[in-house]
Amino acid sequence: MTEPATAEAADLRPRGAFDVAVEKATGGRLRGATLDTVQINIGLTCNLACHHCHVVSGPKRTEQMSRETLEHVLRLAGEAGATVMDITGGAPEMSPHFRWFVAAARTRGLDVMVRTNLTILLEDGYTDLPAFFQKHGVHLVASLPCYLPDNVNRQRGRLVYEGSIQAIQQLNELGYGDTLPLDLVYNPLGAHLPPAQAALEKDYRRVLGEEYGIRFTRLIAITNMAIGRFLRDLERKGHAESYTQLLRESFNGATVDGLMCRNQIHVSHDGTLHDCDFNYALEMPVRGAGPGGAPRAALHVRDADAASLRARYIETAEHCFGCTAGSGSSCGGAIT
Repeated sequence: MTEPATAEAADLRPRGAFDVAVEKATGGRLRGATLDTVQINIGLTCNLACHHCHVVSGPKRTEQMSRETLEHVLRLAGEAGATVMDITGGAPEMSPHFRWFVAAARTRGLDVMVRTNLTILLEDGYTDLPAFFQKHGVHLVASLPCYLPDNVNRQRGRLVYEGSIQAIQQLNELGYGDTLPLDLVYNPLGAHLPPAQAALEKDYRRVLGEEYGIRFTRLIAITNMAIGRFLRDLERKGHAESYTQLLRESFNGATVDGLMCRNQIHVSHDGTLHDCDFNYALEMPVRGAGPGGAPRAALHVRDADAASLRARYIETAEHCFGCTAGSGSSCGGAIT
């Protein structure tokens, strides 16, 4: 089991620029608050290989969370009193245990959120999923990084926009966007911050409604993190340093209390715990505190203790400026 984080443990951790900014804004280091949400990366296999993917998922990735690890995830969610199970990937639907896990989580009273790329719902072997989602009342968070086809297809691949529109229309026919929650996710195409989320949502509703009759619940605007494929693209274009500086200069202390890492835990496909999926991508796991505050090895979900995790110190680095820039960014969109 993990041991509670201590002040001594925090003092032993090196302070980077992000820690300094948080301390100036809040008077202390970033710590957990609740475990309302358990987020899992159920597997890295995906039918797409998007330019902005920070976990570098794709058709050639084979890593998948085992049934045993998924059982541990359900145990932790129960012990933590979590209300939300947030399932991501890859294309999470491609996990061999996906349908079983969704049903098991719903049976335990958890609200299940699935982060879908939409196009997977049109492929052989997955066309039953819209009806499956409807049956289980799954909350869908669907990636549609722009309301214009050229921008989406440049970022995600040829004809992805057209497939995404078709999938949303099918979901609308089943009540998604009306009686069932369907959120759309925007992220910028280049090295800049997202525009104001509320104004952008109006544009999405106007264009998608007029052109395709599409309905959705809300728009989530997410800042691109300078990691994974997006970082490599920035480096090729010579924009990595300027984008990192933009994020740092755009730090907004009012976003800190609402950061997703404070109210969730992320479980990677191999069961390792992380504060968020960005830390997962950067191999920055949650670590317990040993005698004298010395950090222990990375924690696995099978050994996790909910009470200790709630009060943990969050592992931070330069990329964390992405979540606190401007209006803030999280898996739930703008914070302020």
